[in-house]
Amino acid sequence: MATVYTSPAGQRDVRRWCSAALARADFPLTRESLDTSVGPVELTSAGSGPRRVVLIPGTGFNAAVALPWLHALSDRWATTVVDLPGQPGLSDPRRPRRARLAWYGRVLDEILAAMDAEDVTVVGNSLGAAVALAAGSPRIAARALISPAGIIRLSVDPALTLASTRWLLRPTADHTRRMLRLFVAPGVDPPEADVAWMALMAASCRTTLAPPPLPAELLARRARLPCVVGVGEHDRFLPPRRLVPAVRRTMGRGVRVFPGVGHLTTPEHLGAVVSLVAEVVEPPSR
Repeated sequence: MATVYTSPAGQRDVRRWCSAALARADFPLTRESLDTSVGPVELTSAGSGPRRVVLIPGTGFNAAVALPWLHALSDRWATTVVDLPGQPGLSDPRRPRRARLAWYGRVLDEILAAMDAEDVTVVGNSLGAAVALAAGSPRIAARALISPAGIIRLSVDPALTLASTRWLLRPTADHTRRMLRLFVAPGVDPPEADVAWMALMAASCRTTLAPPPLPAELLARRARLPCVVGVGEHDRFLPPRRLVPAVRRTMGRGVRVFPGVGHLTTPEHLGAVVSLVAEVVEPPSR
């Protein structure tokens, strides 16, 4: 098993950053560490009510970075964010070298069983959406997939390649900010919290390649449950012109295209995400 961190010092720096960010949250949180077959998994929860949402963040993200998502979702529903193992955060740092999506699917199935959660709506962002699709737990009642990996191969254009290479080789705040400007809509500055986090991540962690598409047969099976899909109109990794027909072909679903949004959903656009999630958490009565 490989570890996500380049050194023990890098792991300490990441854990310290995440713990401090969670301690600064301006809304009530509860935290729990689950013992699983792959090591400890950190859960961060907020909100209350009979309906349960479980958020799986994207590559390199965790509850500390996804606090705006947790705040927005927990205003409506009891919401738990999973720090995926093998990703930077507060869970076990180990991950397999191969077949990671299938492994992550089994891990999420185990986490939901350990939570004793029923009728869960899993909200997956980027890599988290691919994990939500890979998981087949009967505890999952619906899925909301935001900028979803696992359906098509991600596009990486020359500008992204150059900016990412500079960021990895020299993760200064300036290089990080320039790269993240390609993750948001044109003319928009990325949140400074994300700039600080991504600079730390590049200095402390090994990179993770984008997950490949899941088999079409599996995607068709997952589409038998309620499912909504959304993507930003300016998503350079998952351009709507490619994603929309692929989702229609493999899952028989439409895709909500969020105006003024890139691959990185900034806090001011989370209302659109919550509205989309509500379509499967609280479907209109017939």
